[in-house]
Amino acid sequence: MSSPGDAELARVEAELATRWPESRLDPTIARIAALVDLLGSPQRTYPVVHVAGTNGKTSTCRMISSLLTAFGLRIGRITSPHLESVTERIVLDSAPISGERFAAVYDDIAPYVAMVDAQQPVPMSYFEVLTAMGFVAFADAPVDVAVVEVGMGGRWDSTNVADGQVAVITPIALDHTRYLGNTVAAIAGEKAGIIKAGATAILAAQDPAAGQVLERAAVDAGASVAREGADFGVADRRPGVDGQLLTLQGLSGRYDDVFLPLYGGYQAQNAACSLAAVETFLGAGPERALAADLVREGFAAARSPGRLEIVRSSPTVLVDASHNPAGMAATVAAVRESFAFRRLIGVVAIVADKDAHGILDQLEPLLDHVVVTESSSHRRMPAGELGELASVAFGSARVSVIDSLADAIDEAIGRAGSDDLAGAGVLVTGSVITAGDARAMLGADHAR
Repeated sequence: MSSPGDAELARVEAELATRWPESRLDPTIARIAALVDLLGSPQRTYPVVHVAGTNGKTSTCRMISSLLTAFGLRIGRITSPHLESVTERIVLDSAPISGERFAAVYDDIAPYVAMVDAQQPVPMSYFEVLTAMGFVAFADAPVDVAVVEVGMGGRWDSTNVADGQVAVITPIALDHTRYLGNTVAAIAGEKAGIIKAGATAILAAQDPAAGQVLERAAVDAGASVAREGADFGVADRRPGVDGQLLTLQGLSGRYDDVFLPLYGGYQAQNAACSLAAVETFLGAGPERALAADLVREGFAAARSPGRLEIVRSSPTVLVDASHNPAGMAATVAAVRESFAFRRLIGVVAIVADKDAHGILDQLEPLLDHVVVTESSSHRRMPAGELGELASVAFGSARVSVIDSLADAIDEAIGRAGSDDLAGAGVLVTGSVITAGDARAMLGADHAR
């Protein structure tokens, strides 16, 4: 049943849709800086943990939020993009804000957005307006801390009008090269822009070229540095049925028997970075470790929808939002480690400006058959074009091309279900939008 909030949300979504999408950028923080100045700088009314990187940002933000919640703090969280509803981007008290509240915040700032539009050569973008809405919603709540995910890059990202007292940089790889540069060092230089004077930079293990840039940037900014591997990390992990059991070496001590209900070594790495960020934020140190029971509680409650998420059984259907070769390599490793599929069918839909060759090459050794299709994204790669690329990577006998994602999923489930061998499964992947579409079609929130 629809509600007045649904109608209000639809109205605001329609208005936001008239603005530049996230795929079209005029890299600058001038517009968002002008807007938050008019709004009284809401982003400065609470401390911020800022998270940048190529892969793992959203999961890391969710884990940081879950940990801080376990320690009794009220958390606001900004992440992007969303899986199914735009309200997912602005989370308060562990839940997306309501459609009614989303619309009310938009209406509150709309006159000021119009003022900035009139003053700037380029009107404010979809992402810029959403970022400001999150900052305002958190100030109104109010929150004890905001966990903010960078949209793209860092230096000129609209979230960078906030000064994080903790800046987390997850692993950096090639992505968005049109805007960020075509080397990991260049991309690292852009992402290092979130490291501010007096902050602590929590650095995930990096390609050496990226790591050197990040450490130099932190020194230049007058920030402290904590590095995965040298200062904190994963001491041990054991994959399990519903996730993994970790021993984490934090900045303030060792935490044993930490259950994380997420799959893969990369999620363990995200957990280590999240723990170090929370230790830093809460002021833990060598003489003052965090309460281990609350650390365990926070990680046990962590969820990351659309990240190797089981959305159906018999056959098992996994949904994953990986959208670049580095992310897909991590996904492939996690599937092999955590699932004993004897036959795995892939459903793949990719955005046109991504490295489809690299994504397919990572998937080829894992999948017995791939059904290529299209998501709902206006930037989707046509199924026929993706099918041609897949035929090169897999061989035409292992490729099916179906335009409709729903039909592609049905085809994959049929192939898995008709297999004479036990243990067949389906992996739906290729982009965040693909994952969101599949979750909606399969009723992911009720699947388990």
